[in-house]
Amino acid sequence: HYGIIGRSRPIRDVITRAEMVAESKSTVLVTGETGTGKELVARAIHARSAQRQMPMIKVNCAAIPETLLESELFGHVRGAFTGALSNRPGKFELADGGTLFLDEIGELPPGAQAKLLRALQHGEIQRVGADRPLQVNVRILTATNRDLAQEVAHGHGLGAGQRHRLL
Repeated sequence: HYGIIGRSRPIRDVITRAEMVAESKSTVLVTGETGTGKELVARAIHARSAQRQMPMIKVNCAAIPETLLESELFGHVRGAFTGALSNRPGKFELADGGTLFLDEIGELPPGAQAKLLRALQHGEIQRVGADRPLQVNVRILTATNRDLAQEVAHGHGLGAGQRHRLL
C-alpha cells in the first residue's frame, strides 16, 4: 500500500481516494496533522498516475527562505541576481512531464502564491530574470497541516477560489 501502514477503515478509505484521484490530472491538496503520512499519500497518487514513469520532485516550502523560493521553484537565468553565474532550471522544469509535490504549501508567501497560481492556471512559468515564459506540463500535489479555508477566510491568500480535490 505504497508504504502506508494500517488496515483500519479510514486508512483503506485514504488509499482508495488516492487511487481514484491518481487517475485524473487534478491538482490535489492532502491535509492532515504533522506526521500523519501526507507525503506517503502523495507518493501513492504519483505511483498510480499516468506520470509514474516521470520524476516526482519534492519541495518543502517551509524549508526554503522566502528570498530563494522563486528561484527554487521557477529557476533563474545567468545574471538575474548576484551569484547567478549560470542558467538554472527550477523545480517546475525538473518535474516537467511528471509530478511536483509542494509540502507545507500553507507556508508559501503571498508573492510566490501569485506565481504558483499562474503556473497552475496556464502551465506557464518564468525563470527569475528571463524575458519569456516557459510552458511546463506538471501534475501538482500539495500538502499542509494548516486549515487553508480558515487562512483564506482571514485574508491570508493561498488560492482563494482555486479548486482542489481534498483527501
